[in-house]
Amino acid sequence: MICTVHMARGWVYFLFIACAARAETLGERWWAHVKFLADDRLEGRNTGSAGHREAADYVARKFQEAGLQPGAAKAWMQQVPFVTRQIDEANSSLSLNGAAITLGKEAYFEMRSDPKPETRGELVFVGHGLRAPEMNYDDLKGLDLKGKIAVVLGGAPPKWPGPIAAHLQRADVRWAGLQAAGAIGIVNIPLTQTTPWVRSSAARVQMQMTADIGQSVGPSVSIAWNPEHAALLLDGSGHTIDELQKLARAGETLPKFELRKTLHARVAVKRGKLESPNVVGLLPGKRKEFVVVSGHLDHIGKTQSFAGDGIFNGAMDNASGVGALIEVARALRGEKLNRSVLFVALTGEEKGLQGSRYFAAKPGVPAKSIAADCNMDMFMPLHEFKALTILGAEESTLGDIAKQTAERRGLRVLPDPAPEQRRFTRSDQYSFIRQGIPAIAFKFGYEKGTPEEKLHADWLRTRYHAVSDDLSQPVNIEGAGKFVEYLAALVKDVANARRRPVWKPESFFRRFAYSRRATQP
Repeated sequence: MICTVHMARGWVYFLFIACAARAETLGERWWAHVKFLADDRLEGRNTGSAGHREAADYVARKFQEAGLQPGAAKAWMQQVPFVTRQIDEANSSLSLNGAAITLGKEAYFEMRSDPKPETRGELVFVGHGLRAPEMNYDDLKGLDLKGKIAVVLGGAPPKWPGPIAAHLQRADVRWAGLQAAGAIGIVNIPLTQTTPWVRSSAARVQMQMTADIGQSVGPSVSIAWNPEHAALLLDGSGHTIDELQKLARAGETLPKFELRKTLHARVAVKRGKLESPNVVGLLPGKRKEFVVVSGHLDHIGKTQSFAGDGIFNGAMDNASGVGALIEVARALRGEKLNRSVLFVALTGEEKGLQGSRYFAAKPGVPAKSIAADCNMDMFMPLHEFKALTILGAEESTLGDIAKQTAERRGLRVLPDPAPEQRRFTRSDQYSFIRQGIPAIAFKFGYEKGTPEEKLHADWLRTRYHAVSDDLSQPVNIEGAGKFVEYLAALVKDVANARRRPVWKPESFFRRFAYSRRATQP
């Protein structure tokens, strides 16, 4: 601000010359939210932590400032009850034919479901361990796995449509088939590691949790196995991990065979309970139908078992999405929309989409009145915003609206460049999909073979679920602002559309649509 001061006869006169302060840009406002949420003080916003509660209070305050109303039974917070599990590794052990397995280095226990204290079983390699009638594919056909532990090579045949492959690789879906075949446990050797082993292994000692809404029975034991040490499992079988990986990547049929080894697991678990909130704000519309705009507020907290300061700040994952959530609410302030909009900052995504599972099951409004979900998780503003990837764009008419909104704004819509990463079912939109609600998610788009592709690949390799996903990383703030403008326009278009979105007849996910949903207007 530039001002001059003049004195005359004892009076002070202020002559304002170019005194209007420069208006803060939309991108800068978005970045201010990211800076608050990814600050070291919040210690990674782990579900149920003090840092997450402070972040939730911040979001509720910003929702109120944006003119929203409390949307969780007339409150800002929907408290989600969790049951918790944490491995007591010092009192746990894993052995193969009596030889000890080094936990953390060679394998580790997964805590997404509650293991039994002791499990012993013979090992059988079952390929990908998938059943897919839609693709005329069944890894388990003719296998009797009763009392056995299934060893699977992660992934799916490469020529499968991405959404189908993504759904069938979900842990609960894969386990349902294995359980029906009689298996008591699972050992998963990843084919492709989005998170390097050193980082996923470092997180194994963190508390895991499940939203307390009634759970199906999981495996007696679930183990992640380091591909670099797969020979411990495969020696003597006549097969190698290199051979199996090569077959899988070529789309060839994987063999199934007994490993002639017995796995013995003793698992000590610390159990407990806690609560953590979803933050919900409401922009009322004319009709009693709702568009959900979501993004997860939690990240993975702090651990001393990792290099650096141990704080997983989660700037891109997913302070970025919550910052966009707040600014879309601000952009729509005062709009008179046909459908109401629920803005939801979700908890427990990093624990297996738990907060969204709870909200989608108990949204506080009639379930059949939710018309759509637009979810933001790591939309990745690493470069200029000229193109957009819409995950799920081909599955429902919601994708058609999203593409039309993009085209009006001069944005190219590009296909998912990495379907093998299963991104369509790895974030909170999947919880809405499982409830039959059309849903989409977003990423900055890029072409294969471009510098932008390298930026994304480098980010995943060096920053995804790492302490380096912090405020010091390069970010295209202007591009983020343009993305928020696009998203606000899209939410407005969906809310005002004459017909509510529906799944397309050919969509795999149409099967989840509510049978009780009212005839579409």
